[in-house]
Parts: sequence; structure tokens; C-alpha cells
Amino acid sequence: MSLSTTITFPIIGESYVQPTGLFINNEFVKARSGKTFKVTSPIDESLLAELQQADAKDVEVAVDAAEAAFKKWSALTPDDRSEYVRKLAELIERDQDIITKIESLDNGKSLDSASWDLNMVVHYLKSCAGYSDFIDGRSIDTGDGYLNYTRREPLGVCGQIIPWNFPIMMWAWKVGPAIVSGNTVILKPASATPLSALYTAQLVKEAGIPPGVVNIIPGSGRSCGNAIVHHKRIMKVAFTGSTEVGRDVMVGAGESNIKKVTLELGGKSPNIVFADANLELAVQNVVTGVLFNGGEVCCAGTRVYVQDAIYDKFTAMLKKAFESIKVGNPFEKGVFQGAQATPDQFQTVLDYIQIGVKEGAKILTGGKRIGKRGYFVEPTIFLTDREDYRIVKEEIFGPVTTLSKFSTVDQVVEMANDSTFGLAAGVNSRDINKAINVAHRLKAGTVWVNTYNDLHHQVPFGGYKQSGIGREMGVEAFENYTQVKAIRVKLENPIA
Repeated sequence: MSLSTTITFPIIGESYVQPTGLFINNEFVKARSGKTFKVTSPIDESLLAELQQADAKDVEVAVDAAEAAFKKWSALTPDDRSEYVRKLAELIERDQDIITKIESLDNGKSLDSASWDLNMVVHYLKSCAGYSDFIDGRSIDTGDGYLNYTRREPLGVCGQIIPWNFPIMMWAWKVGPAIVSGNTVILKPASATPLSALYTAQLVKEAGIPPGVVNIIPGSGRSCGNAIVHHKRIMKVAFTGSTEVGRDVMVGAGESNIKKVTLELGGKSPNIVFADANLELAVQNVVTGVLFNGGEVCCAGTRVYVQDAIYDKFTAMLKKAFESIKVGNPFEKGVFQGAQATPDQFQTVLDYIQIGVKEGAKILTGGKRIGKRGYFVEPTIFLTDREDYRIVKEEIFGPVTTLSKFSTVDQVVEMANDSTFGLAAGVNSRDINKAINVAHRLKAGTVWVNTYNDLHHQVPFGGYKQSGIGREMGVEAFENYTQVKAIRVKLENPIA
């Protein structure tokens, strides 16, 4: 059985060779069970590929490979590890165009969105490579007679479970800091969107990264994912996904070997528009905050709060902007919003729209499926006059927003913070003093002022409350993949 297949992109007609095996020890291999699963495109529901399906037995093989590789990989100098990761970034940059198209085909996102993802991937991996020299300890002065210092050391084998909304970006966010810090990884991509993860795996080998350092094993969450979470030789698990599954990951980590856990989970983020905002910019920030990546963004700003003095004007502007968005096949020119990534999520979005209607919220625009094939939904705005609507409280994860009115700063801060989530927030105002004051009062891991969904590889990202534990990117990401060892030496002849 071949462990690759040729896939052709729609409309443009270009083809590429897609690996279909599990990537373990720098080789594509068959699953021990012989089982496979099918990957379809959300654009037209066509079959893209049939892939090997990992389960607990394959996790065991991958752990053996990663554990063996850890001994030598962790002993390399930071400079050596940096060179490998920098080479990987360069190879991804070389193949950036093809990986962008794979991402759009497999996930359904627009080519512009996928291109943004790939730019982030390349810059972030280069940043990780550059940070290798700064993973260090400190000296501690406790008085004469002792030498005290700390070391930051890698954890060992790290399990990583990534979602389907940003497949290749999450791949980089997990793999980069882990291997630069000296760890080895076993990464499970989402079953719905594993193609870019496997394609990029072959670049790991081309970069010269030793066998076993990076292992990519697609499979179901129930078998493969659970095996990673519960494995006693995996020392850390990083998970990005829903809050509900995140709870299960924490429980599994505790029940196994109390492995370290980082979680980047759900959100229901507020985006506040004050009367003194630049309204044209604020409209664009709301559009980006809600419709970027088809709304399948954990930090999406889908609770929009508009000050009463400009509410009517802003509502009319936002309606016009939403109705001007081109939705369709990502390979068509000018498409901003592609397909929802999976049939289940597509149906969830449509179900929430019906829930909003039944609860009495008014649809300003949108609310319907587009076409009869593929998973396309109209950009949708609900006008809401209460905070207890389910569409206000619960994460929809699609191109749907609620629009609410407020009067005072204190009122909107209270409304914005009234959530079990705390991943992100937005503030739109020309009054920078007020904007910063509000930003400091919001209970969120990231607050964007006069911008939205504006991530940067040097800026940490993560949540408050039930939106997660730990941070991606920035210096903080390396803290997730290292542990501190303190060394205290009693000197025989201390300096007088």
C-alpha cells in the first residue's frame, strides 16, 4: 500500500503529492492496526485522501522513538538545535505557497487567511530558533559560603494535540518552542485537517532534524488522543481545543503521571466600540474579529458592545460591511470567508442561529446556508437586548456575532467580564487613556486596542478563567517546555 497520494486543487488545477502515513522516527509508516480514515474537503465535500489512523499501539511506538531521541537531542548545544529549527523554517518558507493551498483545501479557509497563517509559522519558527540562546538560569546570592544557581532543563517527551481551525499554525506553536528547548514531541493533528501537518513533517527530515525528535500521528481523539494524555512516559501535554475536552485532558494528565499541562481553550470575547472611536476602523476591526477564518477562531470578538450615541450609525455601517463580504470557494478570487471546516461545526453554527431566533434575538443580516454543497454560512449579525441569550453566552465558532448597546464605561466593563471565558477582548476608542484604563480592567489574556485578531509571534497569547492555562508564543512559551533545577553548592573555602 502506497503511503502517498496525488491531490489536485480545485479551480487552479495544480497538483501535489500528499503523504498519508504516520510520521514516526523520520519515516512514514503504516498504522499497527491497519486502519485508515478518510479526509474530505469542506469546500465541496469531496474525498481528498485516505490516511493511516494511529491508536494507542502507534503512540507507544512513537514514545519509544521520542524517548530514545531525547537523550541526544537534549544534549545538543542550543546553537545546534537553533540551526535545525532555522533550516525547518526556511524549508517551510520555500514551500509556503503549496502549504497555503493545502491549508485552504483541507480546512476551507480563504487563501488570504491561510497565507497569513503561513507567514506567522515562518516568522515564529525563526523567532524560536533565535531564542535558543536565552533559555538560561540565574545566580542567587544568599551570602558567603555558597554558590547558588538555576538551570532551565527540558521536560522530555511532550504530547501535543492540535485543533482543526489553524492546523499548521498550531503545529508551529507547539513544535517550535518544544524542540528548541530540547524536548522531543508526539503531535496529533485533528482528524479533520491533518494534511498540512503531514506534508510539513517531511520537511522535518529534510531539515536534518534527527529521527524521533518530531513525530506526527493523526488519529481519533478517543483512541490516539487519550493514549497521549494518559501515557506515563509522556511528561507534558499541550492541548488546543474546546474547554470541555480541556477538562478531560487535565483529568487524564492527573490520573496518569501528573504530567504538566498547557491548555488553550474556548472563548466568547467582547469587542467594545466607544462613541469616540474611528468608526470606519472599528467596523473593520469587528469584521476581522468575527469573520476572519470563517469565525472559527477561539479569540473571535463575537460579543460586540456599541455605545448608545453611535449605535444606530455603527449598526448600519456594520450591516453594509457584512453584506459586502465575499463567501465561497477559497480558490476563487476575492473570497474573504471560506467554508466552515467540518460538517459537525457547520451544523452547530446553523443550530445556534436557530437558537437565537427562538430566544427572540433579531437577525439584522445573514442567518442562512449558502449553496447546497460545501459548508458555507452567511455572515450573520444578531441584535441582542439581553445578556442571558445563549448566543451571547456560548461559543458558536462561526461567522455569527451579537450586537448590544451600552451607555457607560462601568456598564460595558461589567458586561464584557460577565463570562466564564477570558481569552481576548477589543477596545475601540481615540481616547488612549480611556482605552488603556478599560484594557486593564478587562479579564482577558489579550486585549487589542484599535485592532483585532492582531497576533504577533513575539507577543504571548493565552487565556484567563476557563479559556486556558499557560501561554503560546513570546518568552512565556518556553516556560511551558522547561523545568527549573536549583543547585546550591557549599563552598569549602569561602571568600572572606
